[in-house]
Amino acid sequence: MNAALDEARKAALIGEVPIGAVVVHEGVIIGRGHNLREHSQDAADHAEMIAIREANAALNSWRLIDCTLYVTLEPCVMCSGAIINARVDRVVFGARDPKAGGTKSLYEILTDDRLNHQVEIQEGVLADEAGQQLKTFFKATRKRHKRERQEKSRRALNQD
Repeated sequence: MNAALDEARKAALIGEVPIGAVVVHEGVIIGRGHNLREHSQDAADHAEMIAIREANAALNSWRLIDCTLYVTLEPCVMCSGAIINARVDRVVFGARDPKAGGTKSLYEILTDDRLNHQVEIQEGVLADEAGQQLKTFFKATRKRHKRERQEKSRRALNQD
Protein backbone atom coordinates (compact mmCIF):
# COMPACT_ATOMS: atom_id res chain seq x y z
CA MET A 1 0.00 0.00 0.00
CA ASN A 2 2.92 2.31 0.57
CA ALA A 3 3.83 1.99 -3.12
CA ALA A 4 0.25 2.94 -4.03
CA LEU A 5 0.49 5.98 -1.75
CA ASP A 6 3.71 6.94 -3.54
CA GLU A 7 1.85 6.74 -6.84
CA ALA A 8 -0.89 8.96 -5.40
CA ARG A 9 1.75 11.54 -4.43
CA LYS A 10 2.99 11.54 -8.03
CA ALA A 11 -0.54 12.33 -9.19
CA ALA A 12 -0.87 15.22 -6.74
CA LEU A 13 2.46 16.69 -7.85
CA ILE A 14 1.11 17.11 -11.38
CA GLY A 15 -2.30 18.40 -10.32
CA GLU A 16 -4.19 15.12 -10.65
CA VAL A 17 -6.50 13.72 -7.98
CA PRO A 18 -4.11 11.78 -5.71
CA ILE A 19 -5.09 8.18 -6.26
CA GLY A 20 -2.46 5.51 -6.78
CA ALA A 21 -2.47 1.80 -7.50
CA VAL A 22 -0.06 -1.10 -7.86
CA VAL A 23 -0.53 -4.71 -8.95
CA VAL A 24 1.55 -7.32 -7.14
CA HIS A 25 2.29 -10.82 -8.44
CA GLU A 26 4.37 -13.26 -6.38
CA GLY A 27 5.58 -10.43 -4.15
CA VAL A 28 6.73 -8.22 -7.03
CA ILE A 29 5.08 -5.04 -8.29
CA ILE A 30 4.26 -5.65 -11.96
CA GLY A 31 2.00 -2.66 -12.58
CA ARG A 32 1.89 0.90 -11.29
CA GLY A 33 -0.51 3.72 -11.96
CA HIS A 34 -1.77 7.06 -10.77
CA ASN A 35 -4.57 9.22 -12.06
CA LEU A 36 -3.85 10.90 -15.38
CA ARG A 37 -7.34 11.90 -16.54
CA GLU A 38 -6.64 15.64 -16.63
CA HIS A 39 -3.37 15.26 -18.50
CA SER A 40 -4.57 12.70 -21.02
CA GLN A 41 -8.19 13.91 -21.21
CA ASP A 42 -9.08 10.21 -21.18
CA ALA A 43 -11.88 9.27 -18.78
CA ALA A 44 -10.44 5.76 -18.41
CA ASP A 45 -7.03 6.92 -17.14
CA HIS A 46 -7.72 5.98 -13.52
CA ALA A 47 -4.86 4.67 -11.39
CA GLU A 48 -6.27 1.14 -11.36
CA MET A 49 -6.74 1.00 -15.13
CA ILE A 50 -3.16 2.08 -15.77
CA ALA A 51 -1.77 -0.39 -13.22
CA ILE A 52 -3.86 -3.22 -14.72
CA ARG A 53 -2.64 -2.41 -18.25
CA GLU A 54 0.98 -2.47 -17.06
CA ALA A 55 0.43 -5.75 -15.23
CA ASN A 56 -1.20 -7.31 -18.31
CA ALA A 57 1.86 -6.32 -20.34
CA ALA A 58 4.25 -7.65 -17.68
CA LEU A 59 2.55 -11.05 -17.64
CA ASN A 60 1.75 -10.98 -21.35
CA SER A 61 -1.80 -11.96 -20.42
CA TRP A 62 -5.16 -10.29 -19.87
CA ARG A 63 -5.64 -12.59 -16.87
CA LEU A 64 -4.11 -11.36 -13.64
CA ILE A 65 -4.38 -14.67 -11.78
CA ASP A 66 -2.62 -14.72 -8.38
CA CYS A 67 -2.42 -10.93 -8.38
CA THR A 68 -3.37 -8.36 -5.77
CA LEU A 69 -4.32 -4.79 -6.64
CA TYR A 70 -3.50 -2.21 -3.97
CA VAL A 71 -5.26 1.12 -4.42
CA THR A 72 -5.52 4.16 -2.17
CA LEU A 73 -9.24 4.78 -2.81
CA GLU A 74 -12.08 2.31 -3.25
CA PRO A 75 -12.39 1.44 -6.95
CA CYS A 76 -15.21 2.99 -8.94
CA VAL A 77 -17.70 1.03 -11.05
CA MET A 78 -15.52 1.20 -14.19
CA CYS A 79 -12.39 0.04 -12.38
CA SER A 80 -14.34 -2.67 -10.56
CA GLY A 81 -15.48 -3.98 -13.93
CA ALA A 82 -11.89 -4.04 -15.19
CA ILE A 83 -10.78 -5.85 -12.03
CA ILE A 84 -13.43 -8.52 -12.61
CA ASN A 85 -12.56 -8.83 -16.30
CA ALA A 86 -8.83 -9.13 -15.54
CA ARG A 87 -9.55 -11.87 -12.98
CA VAL A 88 -7.64 -10.11 -10.20
CA ASP A 89 -7.80 -12.33 -7.11
CA ARG A 90 -7.62 -9.70 -4.39
CA VAL A 91 -8.11 -5.95 -3.93
CA VAL A 92 -6.72 -4.03 -0.98
CA PHE A 93 -7.84 -0.43 -0.68
CA GLY A 94 -7.40 2.45 1.71
CA ALA A 95 -10.26 4.92 1.97
CA ARG A 96 -13.88 4.33 0.98
CA ASP A 97 -15.42 6.48 -1.75
CA PRO A 98 -18.96 7.35 -0.65
CA LYS A 99 -19.74 9.16 -3.93
CA ALA A 100 -18.39 6.70 -6.51
CA GLY A 101 -17.35 3.47 -4.77
CA GLY A 102 -18.10 0.36 -6.76
CA THR A 103 -16.65 -2.08 -4.24
CA LYS A 104 -18.35 -1.37 -0.90
CA SER A 105 -19.85 2.12 -0.63
CA LEU A 106 -22.44 2.31 -3.41
CA TYR A 107 -22.15 -1.08 -5.07
CA GLU A 108 -20.50 -4.40 -4.25
CA ILE A 109 -19.47 -5.40 -7.74
CA LEU A 110 -16.36 -7.35 -6.77
CA THR A 111 -18.28 -9.79 -4.58
CA ASP A 112 -21.47 -10.07 -6.65
CA ASP A 113 -21.99 -13.81 -7.13
CA ARG A 114 -24.05 -13.19 -10.28
CA LEU A 115 -20.80 -12.34 -12.07
CA ASN A 116 -18.35 -14.90 -13.42
CA HIS A 117 -15.56 -13.89 -11.00
CA GLN A 118 -15.50 -12.67 -7.41
CA VAL A 119 -12.65 -10.85 -5.72
CA GLU A 120 -11.40 -10.99 -2.16
CA ILE A 121 -11.47 -7.50 -0.62
CA GLN A 122 -9.54 -5.96 2.24
CA GLU A 123 -10.38 -2.39 3.05
CA GLY A 124 -9.08 0.31 5.37
CA VAL A 125 -5.36 -0.34 4.87
CA LEU A 126 -3.59 2.99 5.49
CA ALA A 127 -6.99 4.63 5.05
CA ASP A 128 -6.07 7.67 7.15
CA GLU A 129 -3.06 8.45 4.97
CA ALA A 130 -4.99 7.91 1.75
CA GLY A 131 -7.90 10.02 2.98
CA GLN A 132 -5.58 12.79 4.14
CA GLN A 133 -3.92 12.98 0.72
CA LEU A 134 -7.34 13.52 -0.85
CA LYS A 135 -8.47 16.07 1.76
CA THR A 136 -5.27 18.07 1.38
CA PHE A 137 -5.52 18.03 -2.41
CA PHE A 138 -9.16 19.15 -2.53
CA LYS A 139 -8.63 21.83 0.13
CA ALA A 140 -5.77 23.30 -1.92
CA THR A 141 -7.84 23.03 -5.11
CA ARG A 142 -10.77 24.91 -3.54
CA LYS A 143 -8.39 27.57 -2.22
CA ARG A 144 -6.77 27.98 -5.66
CA HIS A 145 -10.16 28.25 -7.39
CA LYS A 146 -11.26 30.89 -4.87
CA ARG A 147 -8.11 32.94 -5.57
CA GLU A 148 -8.67 32.60 -9.31
CA ARG A 149 -12.27 33.81 -9.00
CA GLN A 150 -11.18 36.76 -6.86
CA GLU A 151 -8.44 37.69 -9.33
CA LYS A 152 -10.90 37.47 -12.22
CA SER A 153 -13.29 39.79 -10.35
CA ARG A 154 -10.46 42.27 -9.66
CA ARG A 155 -9.47 42.31 -13.31
CA ALA A 156 -13.09 42.85 -14.37
CA LEU A 157 -13.43 45.80 -11.94
CA ASN A 158 -10.18 47.35 -13.17
CA GLN A 159 -11.38 47.20 -16.78
CA ASP A 160 -14.53 49.22 -15.96
